[in-house]
Amino acid sequence: MKKISTTFYYAIGLVGIAVFLGVIAPDTFETVTGKMTSFVTSRFGWYYMLLMTVILVISIFLIFSPYGKIRLGNDQDRPQFSTTTWIAMLFSAGMGIGLVFYGAAEPISHYAVKTASETPYTAAAFKEALRQSFFHWGLHVWAMYGIVALILAYFQFRKGEAGLISATLKPIFGSKVNGPIGTAIDVLAIFATVFGVATSLGFGAVQINAGLNYLFGVSLGIQAQFIIIAVVTFLFILSAKTGLQKGIKYLSNTNLILAVALLGFVLILGPTLLIFNVFTDSVGGYFTHLIEMSFQTAPFNSDKREWVDMWTIFYWAWWIAWAPFVSMFIARVSKGRTIREFMVGVLTAPTLLSMFWFSTFGTTAVQAEDAGAGLAEAPSELVIFKMFGTMPGTTILSIVAVLLIASFFITSADSATFVLGMQSTGGSLTPPDNVKLIWGIVQSSIALLLLFVGGLGALQNTIIIAALPFSFIILLMIVSFFKALRAEGQAEVKERKALRKKLKEL
Repeated sequence: MKKISTTFYYAIGLVGIAVFLGVIAPDTFETVTGKMTSFVTSRFGWYYMLLMTVILVISIFLIFSPYGKIRLGNDQDRPQFSTTTWIAMLFSAGMGIGLVFYGAAEPISHYAVKTASETPYTAAAFKEALRQSFFHWGLHVWAMYGIVALILAYFQFRKGEAGLISATLKPIFGSKVNGPIGTAIDVLAIFATVFGVATSLGFGAVQINAGLNYLFGVSLGIQAQFIIIAVVTFLFILSAKTGLQKGIKYLSNTNLILAVALLGFVLILGPTLLIFNVFTDSVGGYFTHLIEMSFQTAPFNSDKREWVDMWTIFYWAWWIAWAPFVSMFIARVSKGRTIREFMVGVLTAPTLLSMFWFSTFGTTAVQAEDAGAGLAEAPSELVIFKMFGTMPGTTILSIVAVLLIASFFITSADSATFVLGMQSTGGSLTPPDNVKLIWGIVQSSIALLLLFVGGLGALQNTIIIAALPFSFIILLMIVSFFKALRAEGQAEVKERKALRKKLKEL
């Protein structure tokens, strides 16, 4: 335990206070945090829209700029993982379980309820549903994850700094990041990570429970969810002990295989030709409307504004809150790649896979809904299983989906224990097993407690609130990063001048 930093104890205390309030007064806590969340989304919606769009523009700039040739590490370093495994890791840590949960549910929700601009149950609503799903899970999200991960990887592997959010701000604050300022930043990162993953564990347990109920009649409720979380906790702690090269690597590859298998089954058994046509049309629609959607705040349309707050702004805040965990993990597995290679991979591979996923599951779900399947009235966790009920091979599809959710579940929790271990031990690249064990138990315990008292909604609100201060940290990270890049460029120019001078003297 000697490697644990003081940040760990501050973070545990803050987490404990939030969980205590959520357990003793879940309704009051949810009401208060709900009002705070509403305030943040309504008053700072414009800011979130601008922030995410600016980050996307910066990410594209880095791909084409001279900085793109800089390697995340020493000039002789090369990637630790193959491109396929690396992409699998990005996908698993980033949003894999969310795509299974919302792959059919979000398009159906936009299709069946008035979206930002279209009437429900129309062809226009269907197109809008997929465009908005692409938007919420596409380039903007991965640009934000990518830029934070890139900055972390650059300072950690290129500059030899600790693998901490605070360490990336040294060009701005200097040695002050080793004091209270740095501690506060790292505590906020741990807080967002713990609650983000605990919420994911809670929703994952609910969906696995729904799948098992649909398949085998397993009763819905806290008892089944307790057993599910207990089994998954044992498995991800076991995996966490094997490290990156075995546990997470093998799990990520397994996730990719299961995801491709499930996607292939639905593609073949569903309306195949329609899916390809819809995918092609929706990709075109997404890029055609990208600028408009990127700045959409609907200041003169209260209904449309409410929809934007409820969906787009909520998503942007949610992804920002997840950035400390996802980006730190992506940074850790990206040593040796160039900035250009990194940003191209992070922006394109997960985005294209997400687009095709939503096209496949969304089109199949909408067709089933039009045939009277009643998906729009089903809880989000059950939509995918009810959709499978309208297709051949219902049982096989449902079993593969449950296995995939469980595998993503384990991988996300495993990745989170690794990241939390890093953040709790001064940025160690090999956090000790006992620290990862503590965080694994903490995450699962929080998920169980809040499922028991019905506090997941309050937990979601808490994460959205935490996203606002962390968004300011992201801006500081970007400024710090470009300051460091400029300094590195100036140093290279001086070295070249000195070398030319030396050659002339010879």
